[in-house]
Amino acid sequence: MNINQVDHDRLFKELLETFFAEFMELFFMEACQAIGFTHLKFLQQEIFTDVTAGEKHSADIIVETRLKTEPGLILVHIEPQAYVQKDFNERMFIFY
Repeated sequence: MNINQVDHDRLFKELLETFFAEFMELFFMEACQAIGFTHLKFLQQEIFTDVTAGEKHSADIIVETRLKTEPGLILVHIEPQAYVQKDFNERMFIFY
C-alpha cells in the first residue's frame, strides 16, 4: 500500500466501533430503540461458505448485542461499500 493511501475500510470500522450506538440511532432509529447497548462485542471477520455453490464469503462487520427486553443475543451485520454492486441483495441473502 502506498504510504499516502488511506485505509478507509479500517478507519470506517474503527469509527463504527467507537460510535456504534450513535450510528444505529442515526440510520436505524426504530431498531435502536430495541437494542441494549450495554453488551457490545465486535466479532472478528467471519467467513461463510455457500455449500451449494462452493463459494466463501466474508462478512465485514458483525456486532453481537442484546435486545433490551428479551433474553438471548442478536447479531448486527454491516457491509459498508463505496460502490454499487448489482447483486448486493443476493450477496446479503447468502449471508442470511
